[in-house]
Amino acid sequence: MYKFKTFNNISEQALSLLKSAKFQHDEAKPDAILIRSHPLTSKDFNQNLKSIARAGTGFNNVPVELATKNGIVVFNTPGANSNAVKELVICGMLLSSRGIIQGNAFAKSLSDKDEIEINNIMEKEKKSFKGNELKGKVLGIVGLGSVGSLLAHAASVLGMKIIGYDPYISVDAAWMLPKEVEKAENLEFLLGNSDYISLHVPLSNLTKNLVSKKLLNTLKKNAKLINLSRGGVVNNSDVIDALENKKLSSYVTDFPTPELIDRSVSNGDVVLLPHLGASTKEAEINCSVMAAEQTKDFLENGLITNSVNFPNVKLSRTTQFRIVIVHKDEPGVLGKITSEVANNNLNISDMINKSRDEIAITLIDLHDNPPQELLKKIDNNEHILSVRVC
Repeated sequence: MYKFKTFNNISEQALSLLKSAKFQHDEAKPDAILIRSHPLTSKDFNQNLKSIARAGTGFNNVPVELATKNGIVVFNTPGANSNAVKELVICGMLLSSRGIIQGNAFAKSLSDKDEIEINNIMEKEKKSFKGNELKGKVLGIVGLGSVGSLLAHAASVLGMKIIGYDPYISVDAAWMLPKEVEKAENLEFLLGNSDYISLHVPLSNLTKNLVSKKLLNTLKKNAKLINLSRGGVVNNSDVIDALENKKLSSYVTDFPTPELIDRSVSNGDVVLLPHLGASTKEAEINCSVMAAEQTKDFLENGLITNSVNFPNVKLSRTTQFRIVIVHKDEPGVLGKITSEVANNNLNISDMINKSRDEIAITLIDLHDNPPQELLKKIDNNEHILSVRVC
């Protein structure tokens, strides 16, 4: 019986899925952890831990390197909250274009007036909040994964022109894009030709401060920047300078900081949201259920989908017994494993070996239940991180 532990609120649908598979909630020594935004540390690890599922796209709250060293699979749930983020980007474009927030504040300031006065004042002052429509404008999308592709479709329906940039785009993601998306060879071209720029990239060493002074100098006049990906992707000081110097007309972000709050209070060109990107009931359920399904598939069958540190692994069950071996990707390891199996007079019905960077996983299907002595011999290899039968 497998055991799991949760941090944050994991939907009841996800918990029911695990419980129906006879998984047991255990705070002390779980085989799996399911989290949302809770930051994990080495203290949360135990010898039984086999997987960590992050119900969301970002995984900077998980010590992935430490998990990999311990042979622990880390999952995220790309695509599960994509529609929620897409809709908020569209909202962000409207908030930065139509004087909605400023107009709302102005309307509420008229609370001491009677209806006739209110109407007269609003008719006189509404020109102060005049904005622009999205139709016909150019949207530059940085990162064309699940959110970026959904946003491209929605923006196309709204009559916008789209420029996309993603040097690491997968074939599957490319197929999802509308044919009208213009490919940008570099970020400078995208920023120089877009009225709106929306960021959809993970935070990493490659993307930290991706949008900073040098890149902001290439902005098209009156461009608006929207960041619902990660705060560290944008250099806030450089963005504030760009706003001050009128190189950027508006910045919408889901990641408030003291300097951005100060700017927002003193000026209407910064729109701050309190981490609302994936905050919908539907997204929370979708992410939690996907995390639970990935956890269940891995613990019961050794299958891996959407891991941030392990390769994807798919192998249909052909027998009752399957050995799941997590090991370092070193020459000769696989040969030693299969030799030990053969030495026990066991026939391999089917198997698969996949690797990613320095880590690998091997699934071996057997008709007979492998003896504990075999598992111990495999585990004695210095390159083996974990061995189990499911």
